[in-house]
Order: sequence, then C-alpha cells, then structure tokens
Amino acid sequence: MSTKNSQDIAAQLRPVLTRLVRKMRKLSPVDTPLSQTERAVLVSLENQSLLAAELAVIEKITPQSMGQVITHLNELGLIEKKPSDTDKRKIYLSISALGKEMIQQVRNERNEWLSKAIAEVCNKEEQEILKAAIGPLAKLVEY
Repeated sequence: MSTKNSQDIAAQLRPVLTRLVRKMRKLSPVDTPLSQTERAVLVSLENQSLLAAELAVIEKITPQSMGQVITHLNELGLIEKKPSDTDKRKIYLSISALGKEMIQQVRNERNEWLSKAIAEVCNKEEQEILKAAIGPLAKLVEY
C-alpha cells in the first residue's frame, strides 16, 4: 500500500528516470542497426542460451515478432543457433562474439557518458547520495 510520501517520491522520480534512460539510449552508436528489443534480446543471451519462445516471454512480444528479431540478429551475425542435444526440433540461441562486442561497446559508451556527467555535474556529497541510492533503486527494478 502506497503512502503519501511514496507517492510524492514516485511522482518526482519517474520523470527524472525516464529522461535519464532516454538520454542514455540516444548515446548508442548511430551506425548500430538495432532496435531496443533487439538489444534487449542480445543482453538476455549474454549469459545463457535460450529458445525463441523463452525470449518472446522475457521480452513480452509475440512469437512471430520474436521470429523477426531473431532473423535480423542472425543476418547481422550477432547470434548463433544450436540444435538441442535432446530434441532436434528445438533451436537454442546464444550471442555471438560480434554480438558481445557490440553490447560491450554500447555499455562502455553509456558508462563513460554517465561517469563524466556525475563527475562534472554532481559535487562529492551528491555523488555519495547517488551511490547510496543504487541499492534502493535495484530493489525497485526487482519488484
């Protein structure tokens, strides 16, 4: 159950976070031909191989839409396909070396921008407040 205080915080925090996320998304290299969904799929495949149906559930899109995403990522060489050892009808998808490189490049650029912004815009006290806010924000992500 929300309180007046949590409602006030939410009303102030939401637009700030929205603008920050938008700004960071714009930092992606212009020559990166990927949609947000395609980038999200690559991130999902970073640490595990998944089936297309599993990815569709994770990304909350239809299996048909996921099929288009997979086709595009495969054409770009950003993912690899491997048949299941136990059921040859199932194809597991994993990120390729090129896909990992692209995701890391985007992360590095965003981290560099955010680091520079924090250093230039925030004083030491504000930097400590940001550091202390990481834990509670991470909890919200998992809610």
